[in-house]
Amino acid sequence: MDKLIVDGRGKALISNDGATILKELDIVHPAAKTLVDIAKSQDAEVGDGTTSVVLLAAEFLKQAKPFVEDSVHPQIIVKSYRKAVNKAVARIKEISVPVKKDDPIELRQLLERCASTSLSSKLVAGQKEYFSKMVVDAVMALDVLLPLDMIGIKKVQGGALEDSQLIIGVAFKKTFSYAGFEMQPKTYSNLKIALLNIELELKSERENAEIRLDNVEEYQAVVDAEWNILYEKLQKLHESGAKVILSKLPIGDIATQWFADRDMFCAGRVVDEDMKRTQKACGGSIISTVQNMNDSVLGRCDKFEEIQVGKERYNILTGCKQAKTCTLILRGGAEQFIEETERSLHDAIMITRRAMKNDSVVAGGGAIEMELSRYLRDYSRTIAGKEQLLIAAIARALEVIPRQLCDNAGFDATNILNKLRQKHATGGMWYGVDITNEDIADNFQATVWEPAVVKINALTAACEAACLILSVDETIKNPKSDAGGQPGAGRGRGRPMR
Repeated sequence: MDKLIVDGRGKALISNDGATILKELDIVHPAAKTLVDIAKSQDAEVGDGTTSVVLLAAEFLKQAKPFVEDSVHPQIIVKSYRKAVNKAVARIKEISVPVKKDDPIELRQLLERCASTSLSSKLVAGQKEYFSKMVVDAVMALDVLLPLDMIGIKKVQGGALEDSQLIIGVAFKKTFSYAGFEMQPKTYSNLKIALLNIELELKSERENAEIRLDNVEEYQAVVDAEWNILYEKLQKLHESGAKVILSKLPIGDIATQWFADRDMFCAGRVVDEDMKRTQKACGGSIISTVQNMNDSVLGRCDKFEEIQVGKERYNILTGCKQAKTCTLILRGGAEQFIEETERSLHDAIMITRRAMKNDSVVAGGGAIEMELSRYLRDYSRTIAGKEQLLIAAIARALEVIPRQLCDNAGFDATNILNKLRQKHATGGMWYGVDITNEDIADNFQATVWEPAVVKINALTAACEAACLILSVDETIKNPKSDAGGQPGAGRGRGRPMR
């Protein structure tokens, strides 16, 4: 289920992403802050499973509570927990299914299924087939290192979700423009691009600036010098052979008209992030002077065009020579809805990248947790002493994921879990919750797949957080210092004793 969070300024946020919700909350309790940290680390490392990691950590602590109350030493609990999680991680590695990266068709199907599984719990679950293909196309458009900063996401209000599009190249919103802009060409092929950090407009004088002149000729010389500096910059840009001029700083109306007369395109006040992505994709350098310009500082691409997307206009650079990049343009009704779509796609992109880098998958939908629960329960019976009870407690804790899935879908959790325990006890390794039919199903056959690294990371992070909190036996609070207040009245300064 989604959560609606309203901050102190009245801004609303709708999300079901664990890390996003926890970032927005003002959490004071020190132990709770640890859970926020593990959600953030899961988001940074893997991108998905942020809610799962918090649920697991909380359930580990809940299962440990009766043992702490019965005076079992925390170090024994911590040792048993770590042993159980190490066994669980080893079991995941043992049963995870490796992916054949040699076959591009099979690899693509795997990536689409992993992206689809990630999106199935999000607000855009109804369009997961459409977006999973788009996410896989975006990730496969990148080079071997799969840099996340080479995937740009732009949001345009209006239209339906299915109007969202993927552009293999750089796309950025049309910037503020002056009168001559409409006379400039909007399409080029095999072009050179100049990336500037220069202001191409006449600057106003500084405050209190003073120039003393004796005659009109001297005044005219000052004005002409100012115009000549601007025209010299424009001429050098024209002579460099660049057809598209992009600058972080403003490009004025005179420069805009001058470029239009020479069939050149210009855009000023381009966002820093878009400039850097254009530089990485097209090559060249962001320059602060037009002196000694040559081909080495200019970027190149196959095509430049300006297109209409909803009520906005976007500049598109495709066929970039230097690096592979892409841009997702998202459409939708409400602003909060588009923002949640962006967060959902970020998770799916991270999962797809992980699946490409780590070549093993497991079944989702609570299947892997139930298998680990059965494995640890069986293992605990081979151990004597307190460890048996503690490892069995971890086995019970792992059932929180399928139970929560049942609760979210409105199913009878007890009935579904009993069926799952029976199936896993008789060898049905990949059986998990079937949300569609209110039953259980072989989720590996149903292609509900997740990268094994997501589960391994969630288990280890949840265990570390639980062990950290369990190992604390006393809280010491530092009282506020009174040093910042008014100094007290001292004796020996003519003041009477009280």
